[in-house]
Amino acid sequence: MLKPEDNELLCRVGPGTPMGELFRRFWIPAMVPGELPGPDCDPVRLRLLGEDLVAFRDSDGRIGVLEERCPHRRASLFYGLNEGCGLRCVYHGWKFDVDGACVDMPNERPDSDFKHKVRAKAYAAAEWGGYIWVYMGPADRKPPLPEFEWAMLPPTHRWQKKWLYNANYMQGLEGELDTCHTTFLHRLADTSTLSPGLAEAHDNWQQDGMPRLDVRDTDYGYYYSSQRDMQGGALNSGDFNWRVTQWVLPSNSIIPQPQFPISSRAYIPVDDEHTFVFGTSFNPDAPMTQKDIDFLETGLGAAPRTLPGTFIPETNKSNEFMMDRDAQRRGSATGMPGVNNQDRAIVESMGPIVDRENEYLGTSDVAVIAARRILLQLAKDLADGKEPDLPHSPALFGVRPIDVMSPLPDLDGVVSAYSDKLRLPS
Repeated sequence: MLKPEDNELLCRVGPGTPMGELFRRFWIPAMVPGELPGPDCDPVRLRLLGEDLVAFRDSDGRIGVLEERCPHRRASLFYGLNEGCGLRCVYHGWKFDVDGACVDMPNERPDSDFKHKVRAKAYAAAEWGGYIWVYMGPADRKPPLPEFEWAMLPPTHRWQKKWLYNANYMQGLEGELDTCHTTFLHRLADTSTLSPGLAEAHDNWQQDGMPRLDVRDTDYGYYYSSQRDMQGGALNSGDFNWRVTQWVLPSNSIIPQPQFPISSRAYIPVDDEHTFVFGTSFNPDAPMTQKDIDFLETGLGAAPRTLPGTFIPETNKSNEFMMDRDAQRRGSATGMPGVNNQDRAIVESMGPIVDRENEYLGTSDVAVIAARRILLQLAKDLADGKEPDLPHSPALFGVRPIDVMSPLPDLDGVVSAYSDKLRLPS
C-alpha cells in the first residue's frame, strides 16, 4: 500500500508540484517531428505536465514552445500566424520568437519601447533521436540532451511511435517494471502472429510464473532481473531464463527480448490523468529489417496502431480493446490482440489515478516498490533544494537490457558473463 499523501506526491505533475518539478529537470520527449513538418507550418497545441502550450517551427526551422496564452490579453496563440521567424497573435498582432521575445507590437506607436519589456513564457526545445524534446526547468539548470543508445543510432536502426494512455504516467511505468505479469496477462493460445523474438520470449515467460527478482539501484535509476527456471522446459539451452530490464529516470523503460530489436518506452505526463508514450524499437547492430517494421506496424507488439491523424490507439475502451471472449476461452488470457493493447486495457481499467492505499503488494512487486521509493525520495530531495545529478550526466542514459538463457545461478555472475551484451555505465 501507499499512503494517500505519497500517492498524491507520486502522481501530481503540474507546475509547483514536487514530482512535476522533478520531471522539469529532465529533457522529455514531447512530439514527433511530423507534427511540425517544416518552416512556418501550422502551430500545434501541446499539453505537457499540466501546462497548455503551443509549438511551432519558425522560418529558419527552429522549434518554439510557448505558453498557449498570449501575455497581452491571454488569447490563444494556437490561432496565431507562423511567419517571419515568429508566431503572431491574431488579436492585436503581437509577435513572439522561439525564445519568447516580443519582436513586433504593431498596435503600439513607433516611439514606444514596450515590446522590449514583454516576453511570452518559452521553453527550450530540440529535435534529437527522432523526437522533439522539451526542457521545462530553470534556464540555469538546462542539461545536455540524454544519450540514449537509440538516440545515437542512425534513423535506419530504429522505429518510433507516439500514443495516448488514459491514465497517470506511473501506472503505465509500473506495468513496464513488472516482469511477472507477462506470464499471465500475455498468455496466448496462438503465437503465430508474433515476431520471432516476441514468440520466443512468450515461450520463456510461460515456463515459470514465479520468477526470482533482484533490483540493483544505480545512478540512472536501477536495473532489475528476473530469473525463470527452464529445467524441463521446451527451450532448454540453459537452466534459467534471465531478463535484465533497465529503468532510467524519470519514466523510461528499456525492455529486453531474446533477439533484436529492443523496446524502449518513455511515459511522459500530459497531465495528472493522461500520458503520452514514446516507443522506440531499435537494433544497435544493423538497420531495422522490413520484416521487423512490418510486424511493428500491425500493432501486435511493442506499440499500438493509432487512428489516422491522431495518437489515439485504434484498440481502446470504446471497443473494449477488441476483446474476444471465445479466444479467451480457447487459452488467450485476455482475448485481446496485441501485447501493448493488453497492457493498456489493464492499466486504464485501474482508473485515471489508481488507489494505491488499498492494494496488497507481494514479493513479485519489488521493482515497482523500488521505483516508487526512488521517485518519491528524489522529489522530496528536490523540494528541499537538492538537485538531481542524472540530467547532467548524459552518457548514463545509454544502457541496454538483456534476455539470455544461462545456467548461472546469480545476477552478479550473469552481469559479468554477459557484459558484452548488457550495456552498463563503466
